[in-house]
Amino acid sequence: MAGYIKIEDNQTFSKEMFCIPHHYEDFLDSVMIPKGLILNRVERLARDICHDFSHGPLVALCCLKGGYQFFSHLSEFIINYNGTSGKSVPFSIDFIRLKSYENASSTNNVKIIGGDDLSSVTGKNVLIVEDIIDTGKTMEKMLETVAKFKPAQVKVVSLLVKRTHLRSSNYRPDYIGFEIPNKFVVGYALDYNEYFRDLNHICVINEKGIEKYGK
Repeated sequence: MAGYIKIEDNQTFSKEMFCIPHHYEDFLDSVMIPKGLILNRVERLARDICHDFSHGPLVALCCLKGGYQFFSHLSEFIINYNGTSGKSVPFSIDFIRLKSYENASSTNNVKIIGGDDLSSVTGKNVLIVEDIIDTGKTMEKMLETVAKFKPAQVKVVSLLVKRTHLRSSNYRPDYIGFEIPNKFVVGYALDYNEYFRDLNHICVINEKGIEKYGK
């Protein structure tokens, strides 16, 4: 099983201790993972990935929209590793969009936008970069889609894995940043109806925020 940092059920920080955009202050309960901790963990994930893929070219497939910030920093750390470690992994990127949330709930209706032509992954080593694994059903469908294009191998890195035991398909990615409680989180490009992407830290949204930004 992949190593990860486990965030306990009641392990959060007071939002008053961090720089929070004023327009979101009243709509967040707490900070779950500060940006500095996120970045250090992402750097370590990049190092582990480069070590495991040292044998050949790597295509990183970013799952938009929520994964773009994680993908950006992970790619930067991989590129830096290539330039400073004395080792290098040929690295290219592609994008796909997954949509499975309605308001604060993950649905069984998974939409894959851009999955009709992933010929760029054929015969190559593929790293799928995702922001969060909730029930695991979205990623299982994603893996089925990618497999149709016959990549050499596929691994998945997810910044977050949520503890959703009763609803989970028991899928676990190859690389995990943090395992978190079953709470709806926003920030670091994770959104609630397209809001909160401009929040640096990963935070827990409160009921007032869910009401204000709900559709």
